[in-house]
Amino acid sequence: MARRPSDPMRNQGDFPCEAEIARRLSQGPKEWAAAAIILEREGLPRVDALMGGRYWPAVQEFFRRRYGLSNLQVSQPDGMENLNALR
Repeated sequence: MARRPSDPMRNQGDFPCEAEIARRLSQGPKEWAAAAIILEREGLPRVDALMGGRYWPAVQEFFRRRYGLSNLQVSQPDGMENLNALR
């Protein structure tokens, strides 16, 4: 079941919609969409395909690191697990 961007619950979790991320970062949706493309090249977490949004704590950590407030490195999921490889 697809969630609507206006769904209040969609804006409260760890994987908010892009419009909510724009709001949290004091950006308009169009400005955020353009900025996100550039920031992804610098390590901004991408939209998680399974969850349908960016992991908000990782977005916050990206900006902390960008402004010199943290030295943690945020990693991206590397793909689906292949448990058959363990045999």
